[in-house]
Amino acid sequence: MRIAVGGFQHETNTFALTKAALSHFLEAEGWPGLLRGAALPPGVAGINLPINGAIGALKELGHEILPLCWCSAPPSAHVTDEAFETVAGMLLEDLRAAGPLDGLYLDLHGAMVTESHQDGEGELLRRLRDLLGERLPIAVSLDLHANVTPEMLRHADLIEIYRTYPHVDMAETGRRAVFGLNALLRGEAGREKAFQQLPFLLPLTGGCTLMDPAMSLYRSIPDILDKERITSLSFAAGFPPADIEHAGPSLVAYGADAGRAVSVLERFAERILAQESAFAAAIFPAAEAVAKAKDLAAGAKKPVVLADTQDNPGAGGNGDTTGLLRALMEQNAEGAVLGVLFDPEVAAQAHGRGEGATIQVSLGAKSGWPGVEPVEGAARILALSDGKSLGTGPFYKGAHIELGPCALLEMGGVRVLVGSRRVQAADQSMFRQIGIEPGEVKILALKSSVHFRADFQPIAEAVLVAAAPGPNPIDHSKLDYKRLRPGVRLMPGGAEQPG
Repeated sequence: MRIAVGGFQHETNTFALTKAALSHFLEAEGWPGLLRGAALPPGVAGINLPINGAIGALKELGHEILPLCWCSAPPSAHVTDEAFETVAGMLLEDLRAAGPLDGLYLDLHGAMVTESHQDGEGELLRRLRDLLGERLPIAVSLDLHANVTPEMLRHADLIEIYRTYPHVDMAETGRRAVFGLNALLRGEAGREKAFQQLPFLLPLTGGCTLMDPAMSLYRSIPDILDKERITSLSFAAGFPPADIEHAGPSLVAYGADAGRAVSVLERFAERILAQESAFAAAIFPAAEAVAKAKDLAAGAKKPVVLADTQDNPGAGGNGDTTGLLRALMEQNAEGAVLGVLFDPEVAAQAHGRGEGATIQVSLGAKSGWPGVEPVEGAARILALSDGKSLGTGPFYKGAHIELGPCALLEMGGVRVLVGSRRVQAADQSMFRQIGIEPGEVKILALKSSVHFRADFQPIAEAVLVAAAPGPNPIDHSKLDYKRLRPGVRLMPGGAEQPG
């Protein structure tokens, strides 16, 4: 059969400061820049991405692949109208030129908000459905942090969602979506849909599937599918820093019997709600986190890892806040390394002077997040690099990571990896490319929330989540929601959002 494949990925933090412009989708960072037509399959080959898994599955099944376009931009504030209309236009144009099709697979995120649309994916799917008609099967893979909407469910015939966080199963989810699409095309899968939203926002750090309650819930899904004889079951944890009506966790199921699908969803929802309070993970203020890290590191043979979660570039942070860096310097955390701090100006300044020089810098805080100031002072340039590395960890495996020109600086006894592109520190190769062996560092401070755990937790003595100022507050009650539907609890077990 002739199956078209494409993708358009963005995770939108509506409280962040920097919007996703078209240029952000065109350039490579952690993932490839925009790929179109024949350049798409080789451009994603070997990378842990849904589109790569989908293409591999289609080849195994013997289908003809019609590549459209695929692109991704780092999480940030709203996708600009120019970017959305351009990429959506490419997908529609390529579909018009593709000729007769039997099916469509799309690699989407599920938490895209544009300047004009609260539900970017729902709007995209609506346009595609208008072009393709109601009969053509459309299968979609979504991120575990999708804010699934009724519109997405209406316009897609199958939605499959990641089951791991860190997202080590992205390629596998693309494969699962394609095999589901194949079953639909052959009349071997039920088309009845069930959907349920949950009444609380789930913090990013609390949804890590390396620990309970998330671990047990997600691991139980294959057994439920076997026992209940339904086609598909997905649990989206939602992306909380998105001020839209449908933000938050949800469940999606498919099967031949609508009543059975609904019953499975209701029972799974009951299990989640019974453990709601357990999703509130332990967080430490930055100064306390550094003090604990110093105590643990004193007698440890492995690194103590600090997660600077509230400035995570993977959740809309710019990666340039300085709260955790200041805490490390103020407490003389010798042997500590922090990365990746986004500051193209300082990186360029360091490249202009060369290794071994000492320069006066105003480091970080360029995005203007309220209450965050640059770190001023002398910095010694320890090393310089082009910021290129090949991802070796489970999350970024196979990705050609582009941090841009990088500098390793030393300030107040702390080493800082400064980069020129916003990429969360989720792969050890980012540090090795500039001469740092992560396993030999005493304290390793990473601008990430959870994805770092896939590659860094195995080498860590301990992991502590730190709360320094940034656009991704772990306490959602600190966010000024305007559009969230009434009755949703902003934190697990917390008060309901007023009407």
